Amino acid sequence: MYKINKLSNNVEKLEQRLFRDLNIRERQHLQEWIAKNPEMLGEDLLIIQKEFDGFNDTNERLDLLAIDKNGGLVIIENKLDDTGRDVVWQALKYASYCSTLTTSQIIKIFQSYLDKWSNNEDAKQNLLDFLEKNDDELLLNKNDQRIIFVANNYRKEVTSTVLWLLRHNIQVQCFRATPYSMSDDVFLQVEQIIPLPETKEFMIDAQEKEKEVQDKSKNIQESEQRLVKFWSQFKSKLTEQKIDYLDRVASKTEYSIGFWKGPSKFAFCLGKTNFRVELYIPNDTNKIYFDAIFRHKSEVESSFDGIITWERLDTKKASRVRFDMPNELLNKLEGKFNDEIYWGDLFNWYIDAMQRFFRAVNPVWERVLKEV
Repeated sequence: MYKINKLSNNVEKLEQRLFRDLNIRERQHLQEWIAKNPEMLGEDLLIIQKEFDGFNDTNERLDLLAIDKNGGLVIIENKLDDTGRDVVWQALKYASYCSTLTTSQIIKIFQSYLDKWSNNEDAKQNLLDFLEKNDDELLLNKNDQRIIFVANNYRKEVTSTVLWLLRHNIQVQCFRATPYSMSDDVFLQVEQIIPLPETKEFMIDAQEKEKEVQDKSKNIQESEQRLVKFWSQFKSKLTEQKIDYLDRVASKTEYSIGFWKGPSKFAFCLGKTNFRVELYIPNDTNKIYFDAIFRHKSEVESSFDGIITWERLDTKKASRVRFDMPNELLNKLEGKFNDEIYWGDLFNWYIDAMQRFFRAVNPVWERVLKEV
């Protein structure tokens, strides 16, 4: 890894280090960094517990427990310079323990976490906000559990086992965490190595074709397949136009997809009654980031042709800045997402809207990140 020196028009090599040489500890440091910044694992995750030991008849503890955007449980196991030999077996045990957790049990687990680490937050409401669902739609842990490993070095027996699990439709990801230093500055690189990001989407598609989903209705299956197809075609459209917004983002069964800029995400969203692009700030409990960018409201709006909506969302952790599809185009497309004949118009609007929105918002957002 290199640091770019613009003044000299050159690069300076960073020194690759070991965590132990930097006196970085697994639970005290790496685990806390991931808990506070789960987006470093390449997706929206909601941490609901750490050092979880609520398993019957065992004193074992899993490092981090999270919920993904599909309401599924994600077991996150962290190691430092070496995974050790038994990390896969350990994680599989935790996944099996978590497989029986009900929605009410998960809410209770999350509430105990919030009671310990946050102030007067409601677990169920946080889950509803994160999943963007109504109360009667909340169903957690309905699919197989996922496993994420984070370590600097992976032993051959670990990678071999992980690849075997992937071939048998067990969802496992491996991230390499590498520390670097230059003088007194220390840097951290986190990159997914198994499966490689460029092959993950293909693997998911292949697994979906082979696996019969047992507990979902035909409508839900069709809806999820349509979403993956929509985002895949949209990504291809972006690639054709040499726009790199989603190059490292996999097509998923979600109603929004986007790319991170610091603690926020620029996203393309399929709403229930509208389509929009937005700057979404997921963890803005004290509204520090929103208030900071809102102070530049006039500057942003003066450089943008359209109506920007500023949502502080005082009763929620998140906040957002959004641009909705104008009514004249929305009237043409409303309710037509299920019909692929309209996708081309929607792709064109998304691309134009995000490019204009990003040009207006991002320069101000980058200044805000330096100010806060």
